Amino acid sequence: MINVAAIRMQQFGVQFYQASLTASDIDKLVRFEVLSYAENAQPPVRGGKQKPGAPPSKVNWDLLERRIASNEKAYQRQIIRRKIDELVQYYEQCRQAHDLPSIPGAVIISCDEKLTFQPAGEDARIGILKVPEREGILRAIDGQHRLLALHADIDRFAGQDFSVPAIIFDRLPEDHVVQMFVTINAKHTRLNASHLVSLSGRQLYRDENLATAHDVVRALNDREDSPLYDEIKLLGVGRGRVAQAPLAQELKKLFATEVFSTKRPGDMHEEARKFFVNYFKQIALVFGGAWNGRKYSIRSAAALRAFIRVAPDVVRRLDQEHVERSDFRAIGRVIAPWGRRIGDLRFETEGAWKRSGTTVDGLAKELRLALQYPEGAAV
Repeated sequence: MINVAAIRMQQFGVQFYQASLTASDIDKLVRFEVLSYAENAQPPVRGGKQKPGAPPSKVNWDLLERRIASNEKAYQRQIIRRKIDELVQYYEQCRQAHDLPSIPGAVIISCDEKLTFQPAGEDARIGILKVPEREGILRAIDGQHRLLALHADIDRFAGQDFSVPAIIFDRLPEDHVVQMFVTINAKHTRLNASHLVSLSGRQLYRDENLATAHDVVRALNDREDSPLYDEIKLLGVGRGRVAQAPLAQELKKLFATEVFSTKRPGDMHEEARKFFVNYFKQIALVFGGAWNGRKYSIRSAAALRAFIRVAPDVVRRLDQEHVERSDFRAIGRVIAPWGRRIGDLRFETEGAWKRSGTTVDGLAKELRLALQYPEGAAV
């Protein structure tokens, strides 16, 4: 056990501790991790390599990146390289000048196990907190960059009397941990909307419709047979051109309707994934010139949202034909009128797309009319 000085606190029935951790405690006990998906994992650190002519970094990035885990059960964002470099430089200035503390504000930490508190005297609030001496038992809810910078600079703190103020929660439910992280970061540090979608759908409050939307977007981005493979910015980062959040929100609204409802939620998840992958594969065939061309807006967020918005009309037509909703060829037959009635030129960026002032509602209306009147009958 590691003994640390602490104050036991309580708010609305929740008990936690304000403690003093040493730099070596942080280095040993805290594990660092970021949210990522194994099938299409992003590197744990965001930011380019050293620019030519820039002063050399004081951080050994090869070692530091090995300390950062990536998994889909985490909640933290990618580490920002520039931010760590700046913090390490600031820590060095504070250490040399002895005029300012490096980490004056408390970091917020959760512990996976129950902690023991031993009152030091008559005041039961003040005492010693006993923390199991096991590597990675603590996780940062707020302050991960500050603690990583401390870890990167730890060798320069040898022999220094250095304490880090920390708020420590023990055995806090996982959804409460994620909710606290979102509450702290959503506004003050501008938590990316796409990152928030993943946390909301899977960890924050388990919205079934958003969870299904999240799974569909991941299937469209992660499956190599998807025409949107690696085109979507999951968690708001990556090489993709389209953000996850607007697509997921559009899908969430769709799944709130009765079109995709089933008796078992798992069936809706699987059926929706298969349908939308095959649906967009057929869209890529129907509008082949635009989809594979460079001067078209068919893969913009507005166009993709419009295609999602008319998906219920496609599903109803498939149900009328008594075929599987994910039937690739049947989907192709249903949306074939789009090729005749709308065509590739409708998506030419400097042409019809801009001339008509394309909106999601407007394009969805055109797509819906083409399904209703496949031969161009008067409306």
